[in-house]
Amino acid sequence: MKKFLLIAATALLTCPAISAQEITDAQKAAEEAAKAISVAPKAEVKVKKPRYWTNSLLTKVNFGQTSFTNWAAGGYNNFTLKSFIDANANYKKKDLFFNNRLQLDYGFLYSADKPVLQKSDDRIYYEGTFGYKATPKLNYSAKFTFKSQFTNGYNYPVPSKPADIAEEDWDPGKREWKDARKLKSGFMSPAYTDIGIGIDWVPTKWLTVNLAPLTGGFVITTEESLRKTYGMERKKEYRDLELYPDNLGEYYKSARFEFGAKVTIDAKLKVNNNFSYTSQLVLFSDYLEKPQNIRVNWDNRLDWKIAKFFSLTLTTNLIYDDKVMVKTEKILEKHPEGRKMIQFKESLAFGFSYTIASRKK
Repeated sequence: MKKFLLIAATALLTCPAISAQEITDAQKAAEEAAKAISVAPKAEVKVKKPRYWTNSLLTKVNFGQTSFTNWAAGGYNNFTLKSFIDANANYKKKDLFFNNRLQLDYGFLYSADKPVLQKSDDRIYYEGTFGYKATPKLNYSAKFTFKSQFTNGYNYPVPSKPADIAEEDWDPGKREWKDARKLKSGFMSPAYTDIGIGIDWVPTKWLTVNLAPLTGGFVITTEESLRKTYGMERKKEYRDLELYPDNLGEYYKSARFEFGAKVTIDAKLKVNNNFSYTSQLVLFSDYLEKPQNIRVNWDNRLDWKIAKFFSLTLTTNLIYDDKVMVKTEKILEKHPEGRKMIQFKESLAFGFSYTIASRKK
């Protein structure tokens, strides 16, 4: 019994010492762990960079063909090929934006009645808008535009028959048609470029109205033979009509400066993923010459996506410019110098379509 009491008393006396040692060891371990954590490399959190640019590229190629064999109603074998590119690059950072759009059209047709390749579509159109959002529906803006075409365009009057060939034997070939053609346009003939400062009114997502009361630019015609047709002024040294009564192209300037007010109305409607419509109406009044005569350009495009890579496209283009003299074979019969008229073009095409666009955030 005495021996048991002695062992118990010894155990009770040693317990506080053991507990204190364990506490000391635990404290040291905690301090070492805290030190290790403090010197350990921190995990880097990747911050997603903001995307300020959005881009898109729409390409279209349309082909048409008609063939006749023993067709009683008559007609000529023909084919058409058209291409279209619509490229957009838009920048936006807070209230600052810079929108760019480039449209390129080119196409040609061949018909058996005229053994020459004729141009059917040809357009270069760039539009850039730099602006700052003032209110939810109003922006301060500066808009730059450029419009021209790639290659020469011609009228094709019927070639004149030589006197020594009978009417029933006259069958003009490729050379005769080329010799008879009349130039009506070319690269930078004409070209329209201007920059306007004003405001954008954006009442809805699909409608933008740009009013630029301060718009200056040039109409350029590098081809001498077309300068009078597109309203170029006579050079100073050739203004005396008594000394220079003819209308030679070399008498006219290659460019005309314009300064006036410009209104641009853009509508972009997307009914669903397969049907869209865009329209742009541009009105310009030249302060320097006959401001009451308004120049009108109205372009419309309707796209109907029929399958994944195929679409039906309807386009219309309307132009009225009182400085441009329209010259066609029928008009020249009564008006040798041409005539001021409304110009209109309509095109319906089916073909391959593909769009590349930057991903959304």
